[in-house]
Amino acid sequence: MKRSASKKLCDGRDLWAMIASGARWLEREADAVDALNVFPVPDGDTGTNMLLTLKATLEEGRRSPASHAGDAAQAMAQGALLGARGNSGVILYLIFRGLAQGLAGKSRFGGEDLAVALREASAVAYHGVTQPVEGTILTVIRDASEAARATGSPDVIVTLKAAALEAQESVDRTPTLLPVLRQAGVVDAGGLGLALLLEGALRYLVGDETPAPPLAQKYPWAVLPSTGSFDELRTASGHRPSAEERSFGYCTEFLIQGKGLDGERVKEKLSSLGESVLVVGDESTLRVHLHSLDPGAALSYAISLGSLRQVKVEDMEEQHRHLLALPTQEGQALQEAPLRQAQGNASGGIWPVAVASGEGLAGVFRSLGAKAIVSGGQTMNPSVRELLEAVEAAPTSQVVLLPNNSNIIPAAQQVQSLTAKEVAVVPTRSIPQGVAALLAFNPEAALQANASAMERASAAVRTGEVTTAVRSMKWDGLSVEKGQAIGLLDGKLVEAGASRPAVALSLLSRMGLGEGKMVTLYWGAEADPREVEEVLRALKERFPGLEAEAVAGGQPHYHYILSVE
Repeated sequence: MKRSASKKLCDGRDLWAMIASGARWLEREADAVDALNVFPVPDGDTGTNMLLTLKATLEEGRRSPASHAGDAAQAMAQGALLGARGNSGVILYLIFRGLAQGLAGKSRFGGEDLAVALREASAVAYHGVTQPVEGTILTVIRDASEAARATGSPDVIVTLKAAALEAQESVDRTPTLLPVLRQAGVVDAGGLGLALLLEGALRYLVGDETPAPPLAQKYPWAVLPSTGSFDELRTASGHRPSAEERSFGYCTEFLIQGKGLDGERVKEKLSSLGESVLVVGDESTLRVHLHSLDPGAALSYAISLGSLRQVKVEDMEEQHRHLLALPTQEGQALQEAPLRQAQGNASGGIWPVAVASGEGLAGVFRSLGAKAIVSGGQTMNPSVRELLEAVEAAPTSQVVLLPNNSNIIPAAQQVQSLTAKEVAVVPTRSIPQGVAALLAFNPEAALQANASAMERASAAVRTGEVTTAVRSMKWDGLSVEKGQAIGLLDGKLVEAGASRPAVALSLLSRMGLGEGKMVTLYWGAEADPREVEEVLRALKERFPGLEAEAVAGGQPHYHYILSVE
């Protein structure tokens, strides 16, 4: 249903529904956004991280309903903070925090107010990133905010339309600003996610739910299946489904914990039982989200695979009615982001917490002294809330947190301001760095002394990774074909070949092997043990004095993670 092409003022209900519509629009293309890795590795998660961050944003806004625009924006910013996942999720939180600051005290907002809020969102996002890089989501939000300001219009639709159109054009310009994007032949994933969010918000205001052409028609790399839509995020236009229309059904979420879990197979099965299916994780833990008329069927299937945790089933029809019936009183008090207090049973000592994906890697960290493991890694970045809960569960007042992934570091750093405990985040960017950091941990030393020693130890470790290319590309003279084995050294693509053992050995030769060196090979869920033995034999033949061991890590996506110390 088309609405008016003009809207002078919006309230908190409109703001929530705009963001809900934007999340729905992003979800349609989340897989395509995930595919936008600079390197052709099978672990893209920007779209998924942004989508799950938005879901937490909307849930907090729904729990704290307010027709007052400033209060609604503050509630959603709080949800974005606790739900933030990965770099893109944290920046999205910063954008929402800026929007909340720009709308503070306003019961309703017009076009000029929205322009001010978008400008504040850009400023907060730039300020919140230690080293801002142009050609990313930061550029896109800045360009969009400047286009909104240039309209000078009191009309929200006019202002948001200018911002949304400029965001799309800004995304197309990202490769001209960031050389790695240009060389890889992709646009910035976070920027594209933001452009989709703004487009969806605009479509709510004008009442246009006409499906747009898939991204595959614009970007060749985006030939991926669509993920469906958030039915519970339908626009709050007063429309109620008729008897002939499909019910909203139930939003169902849960964790499956088991052995040998196949995420693709689970997703395929659940897609026959519902819509808007998201399955992320590894062979030991899968996080599932879907919409279905019969959540029992999905839960029964999941129980056959392993044990269930964190089960949540919500009636989306009730959510929709709730949105339509939001109270009209203004100025509803909202709590600030929670400062969780340390419990009275806090004891002395330091509690190491590590992030790891795969039973084998989790076991390695436990054996080295990690007291708690947060399940996560590539494609399954834990949220700020999950990291915070692990910190709060510690019986000590001091915690050292090891993200073990560059994309998890920003979320880990947010935890420090949300707890009364003293938290040191050691910025480990890989599993081998996390292992080296724990080996340097001294339970008798002070927290900051430990953090410094652990960071120094982790920086001395080189990390190699062997996986399979998901698309063809050329990079620094290296020609990569889809399906080839590829090797990354400290996060940079350096090897490609038909054989995983050959790529692993070539990668190791770049890592400074020699007398007195120690090589650890963590083999993943998809690795063949016989192939692992082949690599070890070849290593010993080439370097007789070399110490080498293989560890069953069980990690997804990467056949081998290599460490040289």
